[in-house]
Amino acid sequence: MRNRSHRSRAVVAVAAAALLGVAGCDASGGNSPAPRDTSTAHPSPKPTPTWNTSPRSLAAVGDSITRGFDACAVLSDCPEVSWATGSDAQVKSLAVRLLGKAGAAEHSWNYAVTGARMADLPGQMAQAATRRPELVTVMAGANDACRASASAMTSVADFRAGFQDAMDTLRAALPKTQVYVSSVPDLKRLWSQGRTSALGKQIWKLGICPSMLGDADALDSAATLRRAKVQNRVEAYNEVLREVCAKDRRCRFDGGAVFEYRFDTEQLSHWDWFHPSKDGQARLAEIAYRNITAPNPVT
Repeated sequence: MRNRSHRSRAVVAVAAAALLGVAGCDASGGNSPAPRDTSTAHPSPKPTPTWNTSPRSLAAVGDSITRGFDACAVLSDCPEVSWATGSDAQVKSLAVRLLGKAGAAEHSWNYAVTGARMADLPGQMAQAATRRPELVTVMAGANDACRASASAMTSVADFRAGFQDAMDTLRAALPKTQVYVSSVPDLKRLWSQGRTSALGKQIWKLGICPSMLGDADALDSAATLRRAKVQNRVEAYNEVLREVCAKDRRCRFDGGAVFEYRFDTEQLSHWDWFHPSKDGQARLAEIAYRNITAPNPVT
């Protein structure tokens, strides 16, 4: 019995020493290496950017500005100098900048129509969608403000409905196509610049933007109020373009860059002193290219 008792105490002592040794190693951090993670680490895949800065095809929708109206001859379209899809070397259109000269000829299409208003945009979008472009450019709204009178301008609500309809039309056919939206130009500034030309004012009398350009030299309170109403409506249109575009993750507004650009007489048609000249078209192409190729929207 005595021997068994000694042996039991010896076993307990050894077990206690082992436990103390383990506890001591845990408390001090120990000298044993940490357990190895045998799982293989894989880097997380990079997310695909929502905005592609190098689209491989584009279609343009809009109005006379995108048709190059009055840039080459009086009261005539000149699509070869269009800021969006033109081939003219002086302009170096957005399509040429993005796709190269040969690529622009094969993979860009211009569905803009001189005189078009926002209500016409859904139809143009439907045409553009048939080409399945990776990018659609939008420049519309000037003709909604350029009416026979200030009271005839497109309402802000109708303008919004038209633009939303155009976006919905495109999205129904092409959910992933990108959209670049240009702001409406500052019509009041164009009046201020163009009224210095006697020839320009004669062309204006043929019916170019009467709400802003009518009675070009009149500075009385009625004329000033009329122009202010047009200007306020243009600013409201631009806010609509920004808001509707912001709801679409593949739409990018120019941040008001075209509205804020200070066109001077070199950038205006020398026939009507209102539409962009070749130089003005080149400036529009620069603005669009800078916005589209930026990693993030230009603000």
